[in-house]
Order: sequence, then C-alpha cells, then structure tokens
Amino acid sequence: MATGLEIHTKTAHNAQAEILTEGALQFLAALHRTFDATRQGLLAAREVAQARFDAGAPFDFPPETAHIRAEPSWHCALPSPGLEDRRVEITGPTDRKMVINALNSGAKTFMADFEDASSPTFKAMVDGQVNLRDAICRQIDFESNGKQYKLSPKPAVLIVRPRGWHLDEPRVTVDKTPISGSLFDFGLFFYHNADELVKRGFGPYLYLPKMEHYLEARLWNDVFLFAQSYIGMPHNTIRATVLIETLPAAFQMEEILFELRNHSSGLNCGRWDYIFSFIKKRRADRNAILPDRKDVTMEVGFMSAYVRLLIQTCHKRKVAAIGGMSAQIPIKGDEKANEVAMNKVRADKLREVTNGHDGTWIAHPLINKIAREIFDQYMMGSNQYHVRREDVRVAASDLLDTKVSGRITSEGVRSNVATVLAYGSAWLGGNGCIPLNHLMEDAATAEIARVQLWQWVHHGARDDTGATITTEYVGKVIDAAAPEVRKAVSAIRDEHLRIVAKYLKDQIRRQWPSEFLTSDLMPYLAAADGVPASWQRSYL
Repeated sequence: MATGLEIHTKTAHNAQAEILTEGALQFLAALHRTFDATRQGLLAAREVAQARFDAGAPFDFPPETAHIRAEPSWHCALPSPGLEDRRVEITGPTDRKMVINALNSGAKTFMADFEDASSPTFKAMVDGQVNLRDAICRQIDFESNGKQYKLSPKPAVLIVRPRGWHLDEPRVTVDKTPISGSLFDFGLFFYHNADELVKRGFGPYLYLPKMEHYLEARLWNDVFLFAQSYIGMPHNTIRATVLIETLPAAFQMEEILFELRNHSSGLNCGRWDYIFSFIKKRRADRNAILPDRKDVTMEVGFMSAYVRLLIQTCHKRKVAAIGGMSAQIPIKGDEKANEVAMNKVRADKLREVTNGHDGTWIAHPLINKIAREIFDQYMMGSNQYHVRREDVRVAASDLLDTKVSGRITSEGVRSNVATVLAYGSAWLGGNGCIPLNHLMEDAATAEIARVQLWQWVHHGARDDTGATITTEYVGKVIDAAAPEVRKAVSAIRDEHLRIVAKYLKDQIRRQWPSEFLTSDLMPYLAAADGVPASWQRSYL
C-alpha cells in the first residue's frame, strides 16, 4: 500500500482489490499531498466570506477580476468528441442497473453522480467505480432477478460528477488526514479510465459541483494539469462542466470559465442547490425569506436573472449552457396526474430551449422523449452558441431579487419536514435519491427543505394560518410526520428515522444552519463502515 495511506473500514469486498490497486493508491496519495492544503485554505475562506455576508457585506461581482469580464477575446476550449451536442443529459447514481439504463436511455450524455444522487457508503463509492470502468470497456452486462441488462451499441457519452470540495472521504487517510472526497472520486475514475476513454474516441469528462469561488476552479484546473502529467496524457484532454449552484459562484461565472478555459465544456444551472445556497448564504437577511419551495420557480426574479446571465456568459465564451433538472417523474396508474406532471416538464424544457440553453437535464429515461422532442423542434443545430443574449443586463441586485408570489403555508412546513425525514433516512440506509410524491428528491431538495425550516424559525415567519413558526411548532410537525413517512417510504429503518428527526430538531435550534446535511450525517455512514471516530471530522 502507498506509504502513509491507510484504509479504515471493515467492509472490504472484492471490488476494492480491483479499484484500490497499488498504483491507484499512490496516485491518490500524490493528489492529497499536492492539493489538500490548498483545499483546506479555500474551505476556510468560505467561512470568512460567510461571516462578512452575515455582517451585511454586499454580494457583488469581484472588482479584482473586472478585466477578465471586460476582455472579449478569450474563449474556452472547443467541444471534445461526444460533447458537441448535449441537448438531453440524464443523471443518476452509479449502481450497475442505473448505469446501464441511463446509458441506454437515448439521452446524449449520462452524468454518473457520486454526489447528490448517491449515499457515499464505501461500498457504493468503490462499486460505482467498478461499474463505470466496466461500462467504458463495454463489459457491464449482467442479470438480476431473471432479467438481462445489456449495454446498447451506441450508449450515451459518460460524464462523472465527483463529490464537492467540502466533503471528506473518511475511510481513507493520507498522513493521518482524511482525503478529499473530490480527489478520491476523480482520482480513481481518471487513473483507471482516462487512457481507455481516449482510445475509444472520447475523454475523461466531468461535472464539478458546489464551488463558491473562482480560486476553487483554479484548484480543479491545477489538479487536471497534475493528473494528465502524472499518466503522460496531453494537457487539455480533460473536459469539465461546472455546476453554478451557489450564490457566490453566480457572481463569478466568467472567472470560473476563465480558470478552466482550456479544460472547460460549459456551465450548468444547478437550480435546486442554487436555491439552497441562496437561502443559506443570506441567512442573516430577513429580506431573503422565501415562501414554500414549490413557489420558488424559474420565473422568480433571482432565478430568472441567474439563468439569463449564465446563458449569456457561456455563449460569449463559446461553451455550452446546460439547463436544470425537472423533478417530475412519470406517474404510473393515474393518467390524468401523469399528464399534468409531464406538461410541467414540457413547459420547463420549452422555457429552457427558447431562453437559449444548449441542453437540459432529466432524471428518468421516460422523460427523454419529451425533452428530446422539444429541443429537436427549437434547436436546429448541435448548440445555440449563436444566441448571444446581448439583450441581457444583469446587475447584482437582479441576482438578489426576492420578489416571489407565494406564501409560507402549514402544508409547506409539513412537506419540508417530510422531505428531510424521508431523504435523510433513505440516505443513511444507502439510497441517495428517492421518489416522493411523484418527484425525484435528492440531497439538493432535502437541503432546501432543511434550511427553509431553519430560516422560517430563525426569523419568526408566519404561516398561512397566522401561526408563528417556532421550534415547538416544527417539532410537533416532525413528531406527527415521522410515522407517516415511515409508512410512505417502506425501505427506511426506524433507527435512521429517529436519527434524522433528532438532527432536524437540532438544526432549527441552531444560531446558523450547518453547511451541508451530507457532511453532518457522514459520520453515521463512516461508523457503519467500521471507521473509528478518531478518523472523522465533526461538523456539528
């Protein structure tokens, strides 16, 4: 094993031997020693920035990079093979069945998600690497319950989303320090597959989540340069699409593209995480109180401004502007309700393509036909880079515009509570995305629900009945909702439901909400994997 690297888990299995090879572990150790100090410094800078926002500092475009935004001549890299046309992208976790179904869905690309759609048990993270390796080599066919799963001759192009910079991989330490989840996921995928992907005419393609500053994009670019040199691959082979899903990043879109310009394949509207970040970053601001999350649509001021600026920015720099996820999924056994849901998807995709997006996200293979028909009708070429959106003028105030028509309702409180309880419990049980009330819920939607509950309690908001939303109010809703959630989501365990109910009650009592639910609950997964507490960071 690589010197100084230790694996702290009792859940070893066959896949580990295939993926955690001596060469791969040496690569992970090299990544950690080269970049983790910078990562920790950038995470500390997030805390400093948040303290400034809490004290009333304004959100604005960085003055020190005005020259980058003003310079018209720089552009990002040309699209790599397979990324020229991205009109429909399907996303999902990395389990074997999902990988095959997504690659066979008819979508142009598949984003295999180690982050928001996955519960990062060590087995899931390592098995996911096996599944992606087998898919790339076209050796992923298997049988389950008498059904054969086979990869089609022309599957979707693979894009991988590693975990964000904020997440550790506590099962692996280097020099007595947990390795970054980002570097663990990226490092194993790149080490095992980069050369094979290039041989097959593509390349290592990535989605990068949760960044809050252009220096975090610079760190990724440095990682890419190091990794390509490490295996002797030409620089600029990697391509990365950045999810703009935090409020600070919305003010730094051009800077993020500039830092990654030779490795960039565009930006994506990570809409649900963006709403989560909008609430969290403006946590001290009473003017940022939002109504029920169902009323925070893409038409509200700050969301519309964010989308228009993203499209303008991408097309100015000649890269793809990818739209967001429609949470609706097909409803079986109720044709009328299904038609209503699918009409919402149609309206969402029509809005995206007419705004100028070059592609969109779906969460279910059966949605592909709807999204594809709309983009085929309105996007004649492989992209819409020619739609420059020179009509767009987005000021800082537009990105902060909270004029929303909607109310905080007692049903909205109950729905948020149920979402956190159901998703958090499923996540602790190893499931990172769940259908709930005909919507696909992942970590991002659970996070919106969590911080909204905190926001309403912290600022003493009132619901539609006139009742003030207090810790006692929400506590009673949690107690009442828990048994209902247990019945509705049969796969969750009572123990996990109790953990999440207590966690949510603690969250709404805090001075400030914690940064990420997934960081908070990670120690439970690590403990289940046999990791001693001494190797885990505490975020609570």
